[in-house]
Amino acid sequence: MPTDVTQLKIIEQRLLWLSHWMIHHANHIRPKSDGIKVGGHQASSASMVSIMTALYFSTLKPEDRVAVKPHASPIFHAMQYLMGNQTREKMENFRGFGGVQSYPSRTKDIDDVDFSTGSVGLGVAITSFASMVQDYIAAKSWGEDVPVGRMVALVGDAELDEGNIYECLQEGWKNDLRNTWWIIDYNRQSLDGIVREGLFERVEKIFDAFGWDVVRVKHGVLQRKAFKEPGGAALRDWIDACPNAEYSALTFMGGAVWRKRLMDDLGDQGDVTALIDRRSDDELAELMENLGGNCVETMADTFAAIDHDRPTCFLAYTIKGWGTPIAGHKDNHGGLMNKTQFAEWQTHMGVADGDEWMPFATVDDPDALRVFLDNVPFFAKGARRYTDDKLSVPEITISTDREISTQMAFGKVLDDLSKGDSDLAARIVTMSPDVTGTTNLGPWVNRRKLFARKAQADAFIEHRIPSTAKWEFTPDGQHIELGIAEMNLMLLLGAAGLSHSLFGRRLIPIGTVYDPFVNRGLDALNYACYQDARFILVGTPSGVTLAPEGGAHQSVGTPLIGMSQDGLAAFEPAFADELAVIMAWAFDYLQRDGEGDPDERTWLRDETGGSVYLRLTTNPIEQPGKRVDEDFRQGAIDGAYWLRKPGANCEVVIAYQGAVAPEAIKAAGMIGEGRRDVGVLAVTSADRLNAGWTAAQRARARGNTGALSHIEHLMQDLPAHCKLITVIDGHPATLAWLGSVVGHHTLPLGVEHFGQTGTIGDLYRHHGIDADAIVEKVQGLTTGRPVRISHA
Repeated sequence: MPTDVTQLKIIEQRLLWLSHWMIHHANHIRPKSDGIKVGGHQASSASMVSIMTALYFSTLKPEDRVAVKPHASPIFHAMQYLMGNQTREKMENFRGFGGVQSYPSRTKDIDDVDFSTGSVGLGVAITSFASMVQDYIAAKSWGEDVPVGRMVALVGDAELDEGNIYECLQEGWKNDLRNTWWIIDYNRQSLDGIVREGLFERVEKIFDAFGWDVVRVKHGVLQRKAFKEPGGAALRDWIDACPNAEYSALTFMGGAVWRKRLMDDLGDQGDVTALIDRRSDDELAELMENLGGNCVETMADTFAAIDHDRPTCFLAYTIKGWGTPIAGHKDNHGGLMNKTQFAEWQTHMGVADGDEWMPFATVDDPDALRVFLDNVPFFAKGARRYTDDKLSVPEITISTDREISTQMAFGKVLDDLSKGDSDLAARIVTMSPDVTGTTNLGPWVNRRKLFARKAQADAFIEHRIPSTAKWEFTPDGQHIELGIAEMNLMLLLGAAGLSHSLFGRRLIPIGTVYDPFVNRGLDALNYACYQDARFILVGTPSGVTLAPEGGAHQSVGTPLIGMSQDGLAAFEPAFADELAVIMAWAFDYLQRDGEGDPDERTWLRDETGGSVYLRLTTNPIEQPGKRVDEDFRQGAIDGAYWLRKPGANCEVVIAYQGAVAPEAIKAAGMIGEGRRDVGVLAVTSADRLNAGWTAAQRARARGNTGALSHIEHLMQDLPAHCKLITVIDGHPATLAWLGSVVGHHTLPLGVEHFGQTGTIGDLYRHHGIDADAIVEKVQGLTTGRPVRISHA
């Protein structure tokens, strides 16, 4: 046997032991403060151990990136521990606070995680989009020297039920996907049962339809050798015809039962009987469990045989729980070896008491293994987390001398950037799920063109047919047009937003989507933020702006999504100059990666950076004129500023967010002589106000009695009797909490139900967020002197 295969088998057994011991230790040895099972998926790890050993220790290069099947996390951490990239302390604290994570995490684990996984299917799909981003970078003059690697996903067969995988396949086909491997752990067992018979046939047809090569890896070396013996063809036919559930059950019961079943079905055929009789019960069990995915030599040879960049799907047959006493049992997905089973298995594995955590326990020649590990190409360069220089942000200004919507202003900002030659503009990549023109990306795309690895002419331009859209595809293009699948948009934003770390080249990704359909991509948006990807998401039009199209195109809850989504700073500006200030800040915020204490002015952790969500509308509104004061500029970034400062005896404050600004301003003007001392609070980010407020409260609880957030500074001088009316074209809870900042009686207005068709005015009246409704609520909320209303 060649030395490398010998070492691979040693590594395979070491990873199998270390991963299972880590899980066993967490569940049966480590003290517990409660009786809750820790878990860890021993069986799902075991089915992947041979695949991962061959992949990482024989095939991969440093430029390759891998999304590990979530339930194979213990194998990944064991591998990193073996290589010295993970600590015993964190291994001992598996699934504990501060320990190695349940599923690989770029942000929580200390070892070299390429893609976080955990939300099933998303870790698979993002590899395709990472490959597209890699091609995008390689096509640019500033990315030509970036080594091109393979983007690899280790896939559980049950993950193939996830719809985002098939949306991703179609997008990959449209974008000439390459350098992508998906390796399916086809153990044919899921959480609740056995995978349906014949699934592999459907899988192969689907992948073939989208231009993938499919490599079926069904039989290991032992089985292939046995098939060459007299009677071997009959044994192969029996294995290939055996139902999934039956094969699993026989595996669990072991060699003696295998022998009886095979003799019952094949026994009186001379050569077949002799083939079976030549093997002991243990040898027969080893033969029958030697499927391709459980044979490290087979997997290494299969990977090495690929000499092209076409996307490839490996269908690797495995035994769930391979090599352990729970192999094949249908309950083994969440099951664990009990203490008795594990003690017997420890003896079988040859690990002495006290040596459980020793990386090289049971290794006869540790020096030879160390030499082998020192020369594994994938680990040769150490951790593969890259950085790139920050890009300077050019001045961003916009005219405020006419009515304009925030969506139009967004398009104008990008159009102005497209006319310049800044480094920032060169690194912007826009993307949209079939709503490029209707979200005002058209001018940017016309100037900066669409991306494709091979140039494609626009037939309308060639035939001189007038069109506002100049759809020219070129390797220099800076827009990626997607089909109408919001999950794909969020996954591409996530992949592009990691480009500085994955490929050492910074991108500024900007994605636009109809705001109601942020919800359709929410799982992938959360996944992108969990990885600390950096991007700008533009949801537009928002609220009831698309009034004629009805409730399906009107967003209600997205402001609350913006507030609750970690890693995403959400803004909803009303005016163009606010948007310009926020976008300039956002371009810098995306590139920050600092540490330290929060800014005590706002108590926000802005130094760490993050992604940004802009909630915009198509409703043109009158602009306030040119504003240059610092209170406005800083307030727009921090989350709010006084559009109309309240006086000492203020009785009413109207706080608004977004495009309802004209209604709030009009309502303030309609309040008569007795209520002229009214304040108008322009909220640009309920998210940042709330985050700063809660952070300041935590600081005060820890002894910093002087900690005050931005919203507390703004509201601290309001009289106690002052009433607060909040209004937003979205769920009223977005701003309802403002009354709790200092303790003011508050009436929140907003949209709580799906809208109907009509004009914006119709729907504002219907939902009670127009000026008349605001004034009516003021009348009902105030006491004492009657409120005089002027409609002049």
